[in-house]
Amino acid sequence: MDAGCLYVVATPIGNLEDITARAVRILSEVHVIAAEDTRHSRRLLDHFGILTPVRSYHEHNEAVRTEEFVAALAEGKNIALITDAGTPCISDPGYRIVHEARKAGFPVAAIPGPCAVTAALSVSGLPTDAFTFHGFFPRKPGDANRLMDKMTEWSTTHIFYESPNRLTATLGRLADEFPDAQVVVARELTKKFEEVVSGTAGSVQEHFNHARPRGECVVLIHTESADPGASLDDEAIRAQVADLMASENLSQRDAIRRVSQMLHVPRNRVYAAATRSPWNR
Repeated sequence: MDAGCLYVVATPIGNLEDITARAVRILSEVHVIAAEDTRHSRRLLDHFGILTPVRSYHEHNEAVRTEEFVAALAEGKNIALITDAGTPCISDPGYRIVHEARKAGFPVAAIPGPCAVTAALSVSGLPTDAFTFHGFFPRKPGDANRLMDKMTEWSTTHIFYESPNRLTATLGRLADEFPDAQVVVARELTKKFEEVVSGTAGSVQEHFNHARPRGECVVLIHTESADPGASLDDEAIRAQVADLMASENLSQRDAIRRVSQMLHVPRNRVYAAATRSPWNR
């Protein structure tokens, strides 16, 4: 008996016309469809007259379902994996079943199509030669700060997903860390009220403070890699931090952030210089 094939099928992120003819055919021909939300997916399947049985596959049952689906592949069953919108495995469930299917030697085929990451990047006007997708922007302040520290070292376009109720707070964080960077927010892509707003993080935040966002959002920011500060010695950096703390009554943390921005030096480099004793060199 031939093994079955796992098809990773992209579905529309909003506009139903964006599904491919191949995706419709595969969804109609497989033995079962693994869907993140069966009720949500049923609307799509009904629209195209697809009668294939649907089973749930989401973060709460993926361990059990993966075993079931891998066993089905061994029996020669073909399975299509879909999520609520876009391409499976891109900040959505799917990694586990794809990993296990490939590990077991079963064929896995991509049925490409819509993806909010690449759709937003393509209309952003930001550099596309190098980009990094981070999933959802970190919720914990410590995780967010660590990520933004790393971002100062990468000359690339960074892409995040964000929920509408957290968007302005995230833009505020980006504005504090990257006040001059180019930022784009794309929301409701391919839908009736699609909106793409560009500017600095502060100006985009101001826009959404007056026009509360709805729908899932994609945030893009282009950062230039910071000068490593090789020509600056620790004493000069430490002096600038101390001067800002004294003249503007800033905390050491805020002064380090300001000096990092002013000198275009990674924050961890400024921190190391500011906190290292001048007698331990």
